[in-house]
This record gives sequence, C-alpha cells and structure tokens, in this order.
Amino acid sequence: MPDSWLPIAADSDFSVHNLPFGIFSAPGRPRRTGVAIGDWIIDLAAGEARGLFAGLGVDREVFLSASLNRFIALGKATTSAVRTRLAAALVDPGSPLRDSQALVPHARATIHLPVAIGDYTDFYSSIDHATHVGTMFRDPANALLPNWRHLPVGYHGRASSIVVSGTPIRRPAGQVLPKGEATPVFTATSRLDFELEIAFVIGKDSTLGEPIPVGQAEDYIFGLVLFNDWSARDIQQWEYVPLGPFLAKNFASSISPWIVPIEALEPFRVVGQPQEPAVLPYLATTGARHLDIALEVGLVPASGDETIVSRSNARHLYWSMTQQLAHHTVNGCNVRVGDLMASGTISGPDAGSYGSLLELSWAGSRPVPLRGGGTRTFLEDGDTVTLRGHATRGDIRVGFGEVRGQVQPANHPLLKMK
Repeated sequence: MPDSWLPIAADSDFSVHNLPFGIFSAPGRPRRTGVAIGDWIIDLAAGEARGLFAGLGVDREVFLSASLNRFIALGKATTSAVRTRLAAALVDPGSPLRDSQALVPHARATIHLPVAIGDYTDFYSSIDHATHVGTMFRDPANALLPNWRHLPVGYHGRASSIVVSGTPIRRPAGQVLPKGEATPVFTATSRLDFELEIAFVIGKDSTLGEPIPVGQAEDYIFGLVLFNDWSARDIQQWEYVPLGPFLAKNFASSISPWIVPIEALEPFRVVGQPQEPAVLPYLATTGARHLDIALEVGLVPASGDETIVSRSNARHLYWSMTQQLAHHTVNGCNVRVGDLMASGTISGPDAGSYGSLLELSWAGSRPVPLRGGGTRTFLEDGDTVTLRGHATRGDIRVGFGEVRGQVQPANHPLLKMK
C-alpha cells in the first residue's frame, strides 16, 4: 500500500492497515462514529458529507449515533466497504479527508464506550492460566478439571459495569472468609487483580434455537478489543462454589475504545496448539484460527514509574474465538449485535507471561518487584494498570491502543459504619 499523505509514525497502533472504529465527541461535535488513524480521528459523518461513502447505502444518521451498533448491523459488506474507501482516501493526494473538518486531533477528543453491550460472556480459554490456578488451589497432578480440554468453559457476566479505558475503578467490598476463620466478614477486597484478555464484538444477530456452526462463526465476529476483567480474588475464593464468579467480577471490566475489525487481523493468523484429546465434531476446526497479537501489562504506582509486569500473546489461547462462539450457541442460545465475548486471562508458559497478579505473585507468596523499589502481590489504591496489544508482520502494524484504569479507594457505606 502506498504511503499516506497523513504523517503516521511507524510505531503507531493506528496505521492505514488498521482503521479501527469507535465513538468520540469533541467541542461542537456530539458523540459520533470515528476511525483512529495515527494521532487523528476521522469523523465519518464529516466524510459522508463530503461524498466519501456515496453509493454504499449508509445514512448519515448512522454515523451520528452514540454507539456503533447501528453501523455494525449494516453487515460486513458495508462496514468493510467503508474501510476500503477510507484506506484509498488516506493515500489519495486529492482526498476529501484533507479538509480539516474531517480530521480531529485525538488529543482534543473524548473517547466513549464504542458499543451498547447487551450481553457479555467471559471464557476461560488459556490452558496455562487454568493450569496455574488449578495448581495453586487443587492437586497439581489434576490441575485441569475433567471438562476443560473438551469444551470452552465460560460464564455469563454483567454487561452494565463494562467501562471504557480511563474510567477509574473503585475497590469493591464484599464477603471474605479470613484465613483460619469459619465465619465471613464484610470488608474491602485486599486482593484486587487485573486479568489480561482480548474480547470480540458480535457483528450480526443469530436466531434463537439455531446454533452457529464453527465454520461460520467468524461471519458473526465484527472485531476485537483489549479487555481487563478486574477481579477481587478473596471475594472470589469465598463465593465461587458452587456456581462460579459473581460479585468478585461484576463490579467493573474495562475495554479499549477502538474496535479492530477482524479483517485487519488477517495477516496475523496462526495455527493454535494441538488439542488433545480430539474435540467433538461441532468444535473441530482446521487452519489458522488463532492470532499472533503481542500483549503487555504496565503497572504504575501512585507515585513512581511504570513497570511492565507481563508480556504475553493471544496465540497462547487453547480455545479459539470460533470455538468459543460455536460452543456458546450450540444449545440454541442466540447472540445479538454488540454482545461481547472475552477470552479469559491470557497467560503463557513462562513466569513473565502470566496474565494476572494471582499468577505473577503466585497467590501472594512471591512479591512482584517494581521499578524504583517496592513490590506488589495485589493492586493497591492509586495503582494504574494499562493493557496494550499490537500485531506486526514486516512493515504492517495493527494495534489496539490501550485500556487503562486507576484503582480508587473503597467507598462503601457499610464500611463507614464500622
């Protein structure tokens, strides 16, 4: 592809090969659809007014919506055509995008949650993460439960508390069972954690009662975001038996604001690790169904420098997105545009690639050193956690930007009554 007339740094996550969609606002511009490119945002409503999308059948009001749902629901043929027009315009010296009204500096914009999320499911798809957790809390010889290699384990989470990058995260409170005690207490979590994940956004509705075949699952995936599933490990340990996560997870999850279309990730496909034993036919896939996306987690204390505490990769996932979606719907469960499906914590086999503090500190027994002194076993008030991700192949770079959140002190009325 020729170089763009717009100056874009070689290490920018938002290259002409990417063109991710999001929702932004700026002075004089209420919430609307934008596309990230370098240090700018393309205002698609302004582009439409200049005839850039003529003949594609996209009403300008779609670009002026406060979420991407209406745009995504137009279908991949249309959304891909919009990206194609944008890519061509960014290398055309006579492009209508050169009008300053169509380009908004990222620094002048406010970025919002990109989609109205109706439902959210979190999977448990990293074999390394599942093995580490099983080793810590069960018999190491039987770290994986019997079902784990046969199906993508998941649970239905809370969509209402999913927030966009930059939203502060209030330390949650709940029931905790102190060590050696028989009775729980109500207290703020002392084991607040992050979880390094990616998530995919559903791009079209399915029909209730009709499973999505694994070979057609990608037709239903619009794009991907980074995902931090904040977790209160002490609350989780007490409550999760017998039905799984609840208050330990539903207080907040953070996503990156720019949805990277699945088409932009085509160059980074890789074959997943062998699945043994063989999966049931409805989960069987062939070819490169996984993605080579480098991931990292940075931690900045209230006063101090950032420490990169984890470097991992999406290719470590055992279960692919298509398998997750096929399993999710095999019983006839339907999905809708804007639904979010998260991968679960992505950990690799090496200590530096673990995707949570639970693993990095091995349940608090191995403090993680920070730059400039200090350590962490779990998150403290004032800590800022930032997840980043990008994929590269030759001179092609496609990135996700970041998802960031700062931990705020607990502020629960029941704690003040003590």
